[in-house]
Amino acid sequence: MDAESDVALDILITNVVCVFRTRCHLNLRKIALEGANVIYKRDVGKVLMKLRKPRITATIWSSGKVICTGATSEEEAKFGARRLARSLQKLGFQVIFTDFKVVNVLAVCNMPFEIRLPEFTKNNRPHASYEPELHPAVCYRIKTLRATLQIFSTGSITVTGPNVKAVASAVEQIYPFVFESRK
Repeated sequence: MDAESDVALDILITNVVCVFRTRCHLNLRKIALEGANVIYKRDVGKVLMKLRKPRITATIWSSGKVICTGATSEEEAKFGARRLARSLQKLGFQVIFTDFKVVNVLAVCNMPFEIRLPEFTKNNRPHASYEPELHPAVCYRIKTLRATLQIFSTGSITVTGPNVKAVASAVEQIYPFVFESRK
């Protein structure tokens, strides 16, 4: 078995965060009183709105900025954001769906082997940091992809990146390095 042989790794996307603008001022009190599945956080100046399908939670500010979390794909995030904009339109706001952007993707990937973290950290020193007293995982950063990987000794890797493509590339890049340090 060598690192170059094709290995199918399942990358499970657990959360996609996206933002969009409505290009209109939103009356949070009106949304809280007339909207469905809404939590009004008056002290913070925002409204939380939940959708059941797709399962998304949106944070809405009066400026018209909306952040959606909880989707499991970029397509689902866009669909949920559009549904949210539509529900705001139905409440009487002049919503124009603009500036949609996926800002963060969180994924989990399991390697078919366990990893020796001290050895891995020593071999990849400038990019990897390991403080076992503070956190049980190695933090590995790939600046070119703007991705951060949390590598655990069990072989589980948590990847955070700006989009799904960057997350997949990060897993491809890290595989040969973790393969060298397998137990």
